[in-house]
Amino acid sequence: MLHTPSGGAGRGAAAADSGLMSIGTVLNALRDEFPEVTISKIRFLESEGLVEPRRTPSGYRKFSPQDVERLARILRMQRDHYLPLKVIREHLDAVERGETVQLPVLGRQRDGEAAAAPAEAPTAARIGRGDLLAAAGMDERTLQEWESYGLLTPLADGAYDAEAITVASLVAELGRFGIEPRHLRVMKAAADREAGLVDQVVAPLRRHRNPQTRAHAEERTKELAALTVRLHAALVQTALGVRLP
Repeated sequence: MLHTPSGGAGRGAAAADSGLMSIGTVLNALRDEFPEVTISKIRFLESEGLVEPRRTPSGYRKFSPQDVERLARILRMQRDHYLPLKVIREHLDAVERGETVQLPVLGRQRDGEAAAAPAEAPTAARIGRGDLLAAAGMDERTLQEWESYGLLTPLADGAYDAEAITVASLVAELGRFGIEPRHLRVMKAAADREAGLVDQVVAPLRRHRNPQTRAHAEERTKELAALTVRLHAALVQTALGVRLP
């Protein structure tokens, strides 16, 4: 939290507030490195105690540059190491206390296997079933239910894409509002259609013999995915007649 000096309180408060950002500004600042981040993701990280932005008298979030850097570090640890949020929070709190701590190594291994050091250029991150249950704080029965509705799907080797943690966290958060997994099938179907559209656009690039062209297909996929996510959010807001702060 920012503090203002006792003298010239009005000018000090104005100077402090000028360095704060709305959640929309924070989203734009993060999207260059994290194109799939959403306002809902930032709010979820706040609800989990990972970041504590200021609030205006009307309830709007205001983030400091330190808050934004902390969010970036959290997203990097999720993306590159897919650590559970509890582990990330404990690690960052220890760093802020001035303790010398090493980043924990977790995941990128199947259940029961020893964790390997992260590669310098990691490929698609994966998480074992046991790690997913622990990270999302759910039991086997809940996971099986969500799988039955197609919300979570294991890969061929029984592991999950690291984004499964985010999906599980958001499904749980929606559950607090009375929205059950069975209600989310329509969202899953819409996501599958959007993914199919993106895949249709980039498929010719992926089949190209030139390795650089195939690499370009990966970047184009990320760009199109980010655009479809933003469009989807804008359409939902328009349909509901609301604007997210």
